[in-house]
Amino acid sequence: MIHSMHIIGSRQLGGAEQFYMRFVRALNQRGLTVLAVNRPGCPINKAMNGTVPQQTIPMRNGWDLFSVLKIRRLIRNTGPLIVQTYMGRATRLTRLPRGAAAIHVARLGGYYKIKGYYRHAHAWVANTRGICDYLVREGLTARRVYHIGNFVELPSPPAETTVLGWRQSLKIPADAVVLFSLGRFIDKKGFDDLLSAFAQVPRDINGRPVILVIAGDGPLRKPLRHMARQLALAHRLRWVGWQNDPGPYYDLADVFVCPSREEPLGNVILEAWAHRLPVITTRTQGALELIAEEESGLLVEIRDPAALAAGMTALVKAGPAAWRSLAENGMTSLEQHHTEETVLKAYLALYAELQPGTAAGN
Repeated sequence: MIHSMHIIGSRQLGGAEQFYMRFVRALNQRGLTVLAVNRPGCPINKAMNGTVPQQTIPMRNGWDLFSVLKIRRLIRNTGPLIVQTYMGRATRLTRLPRGAAAIHVARLGGYYKIKGYYRHAHAWVANTRGICDYLVREGLTARRVYHIGNFVELPSPPAETTVLGWRQSLKIPADAVVLFSLGRFIDKKGFDDLLSAFAQVPRDINGRPVILVIAGDGPLRKPLRHMARQLALAHRLRWVGWQNDPGPYYDLADVFVCPSREEPLGNVILEAWAHRLPVITTRTQGALELIAEEESGLLVEIRDPAALAAGMTALVKAGPAAWRSLAENGMTSLEQHHTEETVLKAYLALYAELQPGTAAGN
């Protein structure tokens, strides 16, 4: 019998998928028996190869009866005590077999459609309080809605010479102030707002050139590249593509910028704090929940490039002492609420509450 089965049907490798991998690996490293279920050939399946036990199921679009039956058979044959699903596709397709001892926990990281996707689960975990409130408003039983946040890894700071080497590889001047942003190139991430804003930021501040590094990819890649050319940003901008490990880019930066129009939580904010960066972000639901304004980050209005430009300019002008203060306060918040230890403890307590047989990792 396995302790828990974790099912995700995503084809991509964004923030939710990165959390899924961190979480399942963390459970496995603690000696708990886990099974990761994902799509064949997907980035998650490849990235986790050899680190945790895996099974693959197609989980196609729509009502995929074949996958429903495959998941049901897998649950029957392996006998997990907890079946945890991530996002809508996997949750919709997961239907426990009759008589199964398992408890179905649906984990949500966004304001997803509930009808037809989530109501059949036994319990729901949301990674923000705002999503918890939304689930209750949608009619889910309040006492079975739980708030447990995300965690990110806390890396060791790299050597200064290493950082200088990374900067040199991108042809970034040694004295430059580097702004960094990353994400999928889709409308809700607001990268066009970021480009418009950056065009309004002075080329040099306090005698130092200001450079923007953007990591990511997606359907808006060509329009964003065209926009950058139209704004004459080529010499001030570095496109580094999609990065499965963006750590070096956080480390070579001085300031992290999140221009999103929608962000239920904001894993990138947590990652920036973990790399000891000050954060400037738009007032998304997640940012408002994570950040104490002007203490652990700066907040500007959504879809307002002029406000974002003013905020970035002011933060760069404030200098290293101000950056350290924001970053240290962000790290304090991270260590209090978003460490692996804190989040795993909360999940294991939830599993023990829902399924007492899990308390000792049976």
